[in-house]
Amino acid sequence: MSKDEAPTGPMGQRFLAGTDTVALRLWDARQPGEAEPPVARDYETVGYVVSGRVELTVGTSVLDLGPGDSWTVPRGAEHSYRVVEALTAVEATSPPAPTRL
Repeated sequence: MSKDEAPTGPMGQRFLAGTDTVALRLWDARQPGEAEPPVARDYETVGYVVSGRVELTVGTSVLDLGPGDSWTVPRGAEHSYRVVEALTAVEATSPPAPTRL
């Protein structure tokens, strides 16, 4: 499926591919804004910044991520993020993140 055919979630993410154990999604040209409120999810996430910048807070750690940087958010960890520069990133979730939150 092409990225243009992929289902879009409520935060603008596109769900690219998935199995019973992992899902792949794309954040494409996400615009800068206020920090998202902290949340804990029932899946773990690994991601990679293609372009732009994002500030990711996981627990008490704050990461400034740019092109070529990657991240992990353990399952159940409280985290939040703030897009600093228009962000394109890919991430995998396991188990798969729901297509609608």
